[in-house]
Amino acid sequence: MSTSTPTVVLVHGAFADAASWSGVITELQSHGIPVIAPPNPLRGLAADAAHVASVAAQIDGPVVLVGHSYGGALITVAGTTDNVVGLVYVAAYVLEEGESLGELQGGFPDSPLVSNLKEWTYPVGGGDSATEVTITADAFPSVFAADVPQEVTTVLAVAQRPLAAGAFTETASAAAWQTKPSWALVAGADQAINPEVERFGAKRAGATVVELEGASHAVAVSQPKAVADLIRDAVRAVS
Repeated sequence: MSTSTPTVVLVHGAFADAASWSGVITELQSHGIPVIAPPNPLRGLAADAAHVASVAAQIDGPVVLVGHSYGGALITVAGTTDNVVGLVYVAAYVLEEGESLGELQGGFPDSPLVSNLKEWTYPVGGGDSATEVTITADAFPSVFAADVPQEVTTVLAVAQRPLAAGAFTETASAAAWQTKPSWALVAGADQAINPEVERFGAKRAGATVVELEGASHAVAVSQPKAVADLIRDAVRAVS
């Protein structure tokens, strides 16, 4: 147990950015909880997890890592960092060591996300290119943020951060939940990740689970207080 309040590190997922945590940040700050929401490069599981781990390692004192969506896969790996004391999954992938996003998803029916991805290419140096994906703009509101006002989702749809397609096949080099306590929020109306995938991963990790029945994938935007409340539970438990 630590004597200082852990710093909360909020890791966004694909098709979003750190601003998606704005409401959650406001809630946590109002309770005196130190918080940081770094950018997630979205270029691949190993590289992105190393980035998150480096952020955590440079913070003085204990850290609670919070991952939304693909960010959950990253905190699963980065959570092995010495000063990380807890993990919180928000509508997220909870991988096992040696498992990829594709393998975890493959055991369950596809979500509507899968048939609404648009492929792009980006340069990777040496004249080569790689594939990245976004959600098609017309499908974005229903797939990602059905419980968020349309005037907000139409903006989010064109401000998406794309995810490198290679991230779906990279495997997790570790599963920090095996040795550190975890909490999970399941978004019951998620159309981006099948809620069954979220439930399965959370149960396998032995996480303390909260389920929000009508919540979309963008639950941190639509219900920031509920998300912040779960994070506060985690902070209290490890403080």
